[in-house]
Amino acid sequence: MDQQKITIIYCRLSVEDIKENSKGGKADESNSIQNQREFLTRYAKEHGYTNLKILVDDGYTGTNFNRPGVQEGFDLVKQGLVGCWLVKDLSRFGRDYLTVGQYTDIIFPSYDVRFIAVNDGVDSERGDSEGMAAIRNLFNEWYPRDTSKKVRVSLHQRGTSGKHMGKPPYGYRCDPADKDHWILDEDAAPIVKYIFDLTVSGKGPDAIARILENQKVLTTKALYAQRKGKPMPERPYHWAGQSVAGILERMEYTGCTCNFKTYSKSYKLKQRIPNSPEDMFILPDTQDAIVSQAQWDRVQELRKNKRRPAKAERQGFFSGLLFCPDCGNKLHFATCKSFEGKQDHYVCSSYKSGRGICSAHYIREDVLREMVLERIRAVNEYIRNDVEGFQEEWLHCRRADQEQSIRDDKKRVEQAKKRLADLDIIISRLYEDFVLGNLNQERYRKMSADYEAEQERLKLEIEVTEEWVEQQNEMNDGLDAFIALTKKYVDVTELTPTIVNEYIKKIEVFAPDKSSGKRRQKIKIYFNFVDEVDIPVFSEPSIAESTYGRRKTA
Repeated sequence: MDQQKITIIYCRLSVEDIKENSKGGKADESNSIQNQREFLTRYAKEHGYTNLKILVDDGYTGTNFNRPGVQEGFDLVKQGLVGCWLVKDLSRFGRDYLTVGQYTDIIFPSYDVRFIAVNDGVDSERGDSEGMAAIRNLFNEWYPRDTSKKVRVSLHQRGTSGKHMGKPPYGYRCDPADKDHWILDEDAAPIVKYIFDLTVSGKGPDAIARILENQKVLTTKALYAQRKGKPMPERPYHWAGQSVAGILERMEYTGCTCNFKTYSKSYKLKQRIPNSPEDMFILPDTQDAIVSQAQWDRVQELRKNKRRPAKAERQGFFSGLLFCPDCGNKLHFATCKSFEGKQDHYVCSSYKSGRGICSAHYIREDVLREMVLERIRAVNEYIRNDVEGFQEEWLHCRRADQEQSIRDDKKRVEQAKKRLADLDIIISRLYEDFVLGNLNQERYRKMSADYEAEQERLKLEIEVTEEWVEQQNEMNDGLDAFIALTKKYVDVTELTPTIVNEYIKKIEVFAPDKSSGKRRQKIKIYFNFVDEVDIPVFSEPSIAESTYGRRKTA
């Protein structure tokens, strides 16, 4: 050995080993960092290695090589400074079968690095005539794989039992009588409700953070530090918009348990990936709700349509709610400081000063406010005059629409299944023609690929349609929520952002009609929960009319 080169003594201890030792479990004490260091140092001295460098990864898994100690050693190897790499056994070096083999069999030999795993009897200079190193590497990888499988099963059992898998979020705390049950935090729960109310009123996370800071509301970290008697953060009222956004995304505030919100593709990959809602485990009514399900759903819809103040520092009253029925794009809010709010208006985002693909669909905000206010009042009056009649008519219309929609969807599913069965026969006959020589190989491949692609498309269509039919068969509680809304706002004298966001789902603004010599413009309002109800009060679109050519038009 060239004693001028470095001999690396590498030690590693995983998080699982540390946890076992802290609990007084049966973890192997011989694998402690101190034991590994002493064992390998003694071995190095006994075999004449003097230029030693000890690298330690304490608390790092062996399933990947994203470890600071091992990466530092690899950098030295690539510089040609390492002559020998010592480990206690192969599992201390790593538990990834392929990567361990790549380094021991390819990378280290290419840099003339001697690799020794003392307890396993592996020495690259002597070779591995019996092939035991590869087998040991394979078993070393099986261990974390088996452990991961057991942990996943345990977590799945706990998650599907209805118990929360994490700590209570801001707004809740653990019940002293039952640590698995959450109760309302009397200090934080009102702040959570306030944050949701501000969002419905049209405020974004950053704006809400500034409001909370101005009102000197303690941040989550500051509140918990105050309770535990720990030092307060330097800025105890400095809320971040990201923290507010995180609160708005927590489904648990509706009173449910929500587990399996993220997942990892493999035990070797630590990155957590958001789960789709259908793959989560959601159990309602497991603790007191801070916000209603309807309010939480509305907040999620508003969050999808982010609103930014214009340069004039005014925000459109209906920003994010207006759509063009011709091109389907949103209407943008247009203003400037010289307008003073009187000429604020909306135009189609595809208009682009006459150079886009759509017309302007121009409408002034003050005109739109009057029309929407009038319509909301009319709806409230209609429903309050005959609540039972409205319920009966709404359910009748909805059932009629649903039954027709379900019949059409079922018919499409039957047709798709019939075509799917026919394709199986066609593909079988196509293969027979190819075997008998009636069809050349290139033609057979192209036709079979086309038919198989059609089969996959039909399978997906059947699956999606059947799920939709199942959902349509379940009547939702939107009617009760809308009636409760009309009772909440008995006398609406003027519009507020909160009223608009609670009532309105979207508004379509049609292009103006000037054929009669007057400017007539139609808008169609879609209400939350009951947008498809066909009753005279709001089934007919609103129409604004004014003299053609005047500036004070809709």
